[in-house]
Amino acid sequence: MDNRPLFQAKWSWGPLAACTVLPIALLCFWLWPFGQILCLTFDEWLFHSLNAPLADNTTWRYIWTVGSLRPFDIVVGLILLTVLIRADWVFKASQVREAFFGFLVTLILLVVVRALFSKWVDAMGWQHDSPSMVFDNVVHLSDYYPNLEKAWELKDRSSKSFPGDHASVLLIWALFMSLFSRRLVQHLVIWGLALLFMLPRLVAGAHWGQDDYIGGLLMAVLAVGWSCHTPLAAKGSALLMRWTAPLFRIVAKLPLVGRLAIIR
Repeated sequence: MDNRPLFQAKWSWGPLAACTVLPIALLCFWLWPFGQILCLTFDEWLFHSLNAPLADNTTWRYIWTVGSLRPFDIVVGLILLTVLIRADWVFKASQVREAFFGFLVTLILLVVVRALFSKWVDAMGWQHDSPSMVFDNVVHLSDYYPNLEKAWELKDRSSKSFPGDHASVLLIWALFMSLFSRRLVQHLVIWGLALLFMLPRLVAGAHWGQDDYIGGLLMAVLAVGWSCHTPLAAKGSALLMRWTAPLFRIVAKLPLVGRLAIIR
């Protein structure tokens, strides 16, 4: 049986350098005037292509309204968690708990990166309104379903849409899973889910594309790099596994729940 740890407690300088340079390159491209023109041109086309059909296609509108509700984020989180802890798909059954804690450490690092980067964005004046607040003739889901906006926090606009924090979580999950995926079908499922769940904010106009493929991506790459290519994920997951071992031994005695790979 292969009991080697999933994460290596060492510095992988090549991948770490790549995960540091790429976010810097993305930010520089975004700040470059010509790069900004390209981003805005693409984002305007993308937004109108996704948003305009909401006016005439009721089914399209229903689908993306549900996807734009805050409670749907919980559903998305459960789906991503299920894929992460499914035994013998990406991770072996014996590695599932270590993978879960490694991802948790990476997610915590993302929160830190997000807080620091957002303060920098505000200080530099890089913040902007979402496309639903900029363009005319926009389909606002909240105009169709005002009760949902009040009761379930329908997300279709934002005065501070950069960077895309929702997208950064999806992207960090996809990047983390891709590090350990070995088959094409795994990569297709992982990135298919990530892109699908990023769409509701883009369709509703709560985010520009650049909020996700620039802001969200640079934060996700930075957090994954400084977690998985440094000793952080290895030491953090090992520590959490040691601290929670007594709790898992208790939960393992419960029927049904105790059969889950993450519990065993």
